[in-house]
Order: sequence, then structure tokens, then C-alpha cells
Amino acid sequence: QVQLVESGGGLVQAGGSLRLSCAASGRTFSSYAMGWFRQAPGKERGFVAAIDGNTYYSDSVKGRFTISRDNAKNTVYLQMNSLKPEDTAVYYCAVQTYYSGSYVYTSNYNYWGQGTQVTVSS
Repeated sequence: QVQLVESGGGLVQAGGSLRLSCAASGRTFSSYAMGWFRQAPGKERGFVAAIDGNTYYSDSVKGRFTISRDNAKNTVYLQMNSLKPEDTAVYYCAVQTYYSGSYVYTSNYNYWGQGTQVTVSS
């Protein structure tokens, strides 16, 4: 059974940093694209970043967030720096086990974690 477990969320002041982790089990994900999404209250879940052999970012986080992976640990990370109050959301990791041609749509991902809360205070 495939399982994704996020960790690393919390409360941080504006300008601070957090590193999220997403540990995958049940399958080896080294050949698959993995992504991070976030959902703030009252808003739809939106794309943050993705990684295959390259990295991709939404405009709102480019230059502040870095996605990376450790295939030996079957884990993907999201390093978040210079955090802003508008980054407050539940952050989800997801895996795409087939090539869809796009990483920004939630419908293109097969498996999802349960989410981790990130709160940035002003």
C-alpha cells in the first residue's frame, strides 16, 4: 500500500524558515515526479513545486522555496525560506506515477499525503 507522510510543519514568524519532509513507502518513487501543493482556508489546493529530474515552482514561491529529494530515503523535501503570512496553509505532498505533461494540476497526481499545517505569523 502506498503511503505518503508529511512532517515538519509548524508555527514560524514572517521571514523565518521551515523544512517539510514527505516520506514515501509501499513503492520506490525514484522514477516518479513528486510535488508539493498547499491549501489555505477557503481556497483551492494549489501547486507549489514539483521535481522529476528538474525542479518546477509556482511564481509565488520561486526564489524562496527549494524542492529536493533523497531517493535512497524515498523522501522529498521542501525548504521554505523568507516565509510570509500568505504562505500559511496546509501543505500536501503528492506523487505522479505516470507522465501527464503537467505538474500543476492536482488531478494528475495519484497519491497524496495527509498534509501538514504551516502557519506564518506577521
